[in-house]
Amino acid sequence: MIQALPVPASLLGESPFWHPDEAALYWCDIPGRRLNRWHPASAAHSHWEFDTEPACCAPLLGGGLLLAMRDGLWRFDTSAGTRERLAAPPYDVRQERFNDGKADPQGRFWSGTIFEPRTSASAALYRWAARKLERIAGDVTVSNGLAWSPDGRTLYWADTKAHTVRAFDFDTAEGTLTRGRVFAQFPLKTDGQDLATYGGRPDGAAVDRDGAYWVAMFEGQRLLRLAPDGTLLQELALPVRCPTMPCFGGPDLRTLFITTARENRPPAELDAQPLAGCVLTLRVDVPGLPVNFARP
Repeated sequence: MIQALPVPASLLGESPFWHPDEAALYWCDIPGRRLNRWHPASAAHSHWEFDTEPACCAPLLGGGLLLAMRDGLWRFDTSAGTRERLAAPPYDVRQERFNDGKADPQGRFWSGTIFEPRTSASAALYRWAARKLERIAGDVTVSNGLAWSPDGRTLYWADTKAHTVRAFDFDTAEGTLTRGRVFAQFPLKTDGQDLATYGGRPDGAAVDRDGAYWVAMFEGQRLLRLAPDGTLLQELALPVRCPTMPCFGGPDLRTLFITTARENRPPAELDAQPLAGCVLTLRVDVPGLPVNFARP
């Protein structure tokens, strides 16, 4: 049964992760410029507001969070509410910002960008490691869908605008990508297409213990579970048009949390879908992988 967390809706919820040490869920509201935390045991909801957009977040080894924001990478102290910049933004902040991001199993933090005019594939994927921020790959417009296989040897990365998820061989020692190939390709949306006939485009993703890739299909009102060879294993219908990203949490990692969006959606759609922007939850049979902690 799909339910919603009893917290205020986000404009564009993104980057949820379950913090095992705190037994709490974190997620960003990008245009709302807000970081959220939900502690199920106490039913406590906390949030922090910023002057710029927090795009994605990960827990840091040693405490606190790593935040990728429009104005760079930051170490954020949740107790004090203060942040310390680790790296300046590697792009023109007037038309680009960080978007989806996660740490790999070795603690390197990866974040892709979004080229907001969406007129060219000018976004890129960056790696933060050994106190250096480096550009690793490019030729995308809207970076999304970052995830690793259970053995850490495959990296998934999506370009939402191109409706494509790619897979790469991942060198766990060096943190490098090779043998890029199409993992999943979805039909493009045509001009004037009715959303009822549109399957959506790949947004955020997570991988479960069996190696299946769960991807939120933005505007498709569904979540897909894909086998390691890209075969469709399961389709989960959702009560909102725009899911953005799943993650696994709870003590057994069998609670699936799904962030969603309501920003710029038609009023009639929002009237019909009151859970738009909420964090949805449901129980699943196969547990997910635990979150990776980033190294500052």
